[in-house]
Amino acid sequence: MVKTKIAVLVSGGGTNLQALLDAQREGILTDGEIVLVIASNPEAYALTRAAQAGVPGVVCSRKELGSQEAFEEAISRALADHGAELLILAGFMSILSADFTSRWPRRILNVHPSLIPAFCGKGFYGLKVHEAALAYGVKVTGATVHFVNEVPDGGEILLQKAVEVLPGDTPEDLQRRVMEQAEWNLLPQAAQMVAEEIRREKPNERL
Repeated sequence: MVKTKIAVLVSGGGTNLQALLDAQREGILTDGEIVLVIASNPEAYALTRAAQAGVPGVVCSRKELGSQEAFEEAISRALADHGAELLILAGFMSILSADFTSRWPRRILNVHPSLIPAFCGKGFYGLKVHEAALAYGVKVTGATVHFVNEVPDGGEILLQKAVEVLPGDTPEDLQRRVMEQAEWNLLPQAAQMVAEEIRREKPNERL
């Protein structure tokens, strides 16, 4: 079986990357193989996780490259060098342009720490999502895996999972619970779904 080649884009600690690596090792992610990790931050611990798993890691820093165009060109080169077919944004804190995302229709996945359409779109990322959920007083939040298009958090939804908000939660408490109960489960499931779809579309798999 020719597996779908997956590139994971990261910016920080890489807990969602770890969930994907674990899923691959445990036989949950069977139709895809992580062949590359791209970090927007040279200090990202996710690069260490990649190295420990034997996955090549590269740094594409918008700050160092100087422009969005150069940043995305560097990403595109790395993806081409490794034959990536599916991109997964796992805590990737840089916005990709409509020009870039339009070249990867239904081939970029993102996990967002809320039940879209709540607490999503421009400006909603990281702890800010959980701060907003607590400020609004919702009793249930969760996570969403969706395809990425030119609208931030606006692509087709694949999977969602609800997570209870508990009395006395801090944003950090809620962030951790959403990751543990939703993100780390949903992302490998969605990766497997799309990787299988891509694999089945390959000519040699249809013979």
